[in-house]
Amino acid sequence: MNRLGIKTPARYAINATLIIAFIYWGYVITQGGMLTRAQNNIIIQVGFFIILAVSLNLPAGYLGQLPLGHAGFMAVGAYIGALFWRSGILSGYGSVVGGLIAAGIVSAIFGIIIGVPALRLRGDYLAIITLGFGEMIRVLIMNLPSITGGAQGLQQIPRHSNFLVVYICVIVCCLVIHMIMKSRHGRAILAIRDNEIATESMGINTTYYKVMAFAVSAFFAGVAGALYAGTLGILVPSDFNFMMSINILMIVVLGGLGSMMGSIIGAIVLTSLPLFMQGLNQYRLIIYALLLILVMIFKPSGLMGTYDFSMGHVLEKVGGWTMRSKKEGGASDDSE
Repeated sequence: MNRLGIKTPARYAINATLIIAFIYWGYVITQGGMLTRAQNNIIIQVGFFIILAVSLNLPAGYLGQLPLGHAGFMAVGAYIGALFWRSGILSGYGSVVGGLIAAGIVSAIFGIIIGVPALRLRGDYLAIITLGFGEMIRVLIMNLPSITGGAQGLQQIPRHSNFLVVYICVIVCCLVIHMIMKSRHGRAILAIRDNEIATESMGINTTYYKVMAFAVSAFFAGVAGALYAGTLGILVPSDFNFMMSINILMIVVLGGLGSMMGSIIGAIVLTSLPLFMQGLNQYRLIIYALLLILVMIFKPSGLMGTYDFSMGHVLEKVGGWTMRSKKEGGASDDSE
C-alpha cells in the first residue's frame, strides 16, 4: 500500500486552520449565550487544568521525576498575576499579557530556585521536598496579609480570563512543550528518563535539563494560576493546598504519563465529570473514586498510555485508506 505523504508546511497549515476554527467557534458559543453559566465556567476550568496537566507532564511524564509542588507554582503565578492586574500598570490586552508573563516568569524563577537542590534527589525524596515547597508557599501567602490579603483572601481581582485568553494560553503551552520534546532537548529529557547514568556517561548535562524542564513546567503553572485568579476574581490560600497538587498529578496519571493528549483528555474528563453528576450528589465522590480505580486496574498506563495524537498521521492514514480502496476498486473492475 502506498502511503500518502503530507509535507510539513501542509501539516502546519492544516493544524493552524483547525486551531483558528476551534478558537472562533468556541468564542462564539461561549459568548453567544448558548451555554449556561455553569457550563461556561467548566469550559474555562478545563482550559487552565489542561495547562496545569500538560506542564506537570513535562517533569513527571517525560522526565520521569515525581514533583508534588505544582500547586505552589500555581499559587505564585496566581498572586503575581492578580497583584499586577490590580496595580493598573497597563490597560486592555496589554495588562492581560503583562500579568500572564509576569506570573510565568516569577513562577519559573521559583522553579529554578527549588529545582537546583531538589532535582539532585529522586523518587520519594523529590516528592517530599517539592510537597514541602508547595506548603511553604501557601503558609507564606497566609502570613503576608498586607500584600496577599492573608487567610481572608485577595479580592477585587479584575476578571480577565475568558475563553479566548484561556485557550490561546492552552495552545501556546501545548505548542511550546511539543516543540521542546521534538527537539534535541526533548530527546535528552527522554534519555534521562530512560537511563540517567547512561545519559550522563554520554556527556549530557542532566542537571541542566532537569532544571530546564522544571522551570518550563513552573512557568506554565504560573500562567495557569493567573488565569485561575482572573476567572474567580478572588484568591484564598486554601485553594492551593496539598490536594490541588494531587488533583493535577491525578489528571496526568489518568491520561497517561508521557502523553500530552492523555493530559488533555484527563483534564477534560476529571474537570467536567462533576457537571454530569450533579443529580448524584450523595454518590458523586464514590463514583468518582470508582472510575479512577477501574482505570488504574484495567489501564494502568493511563487512558492514552504514551500515545500522542498527530493530525498529520491521521490524514496520512485516511489518505492511505482512500488510495487503497480506489486501487482495490480499480482491480475488481479490471477483473470483471
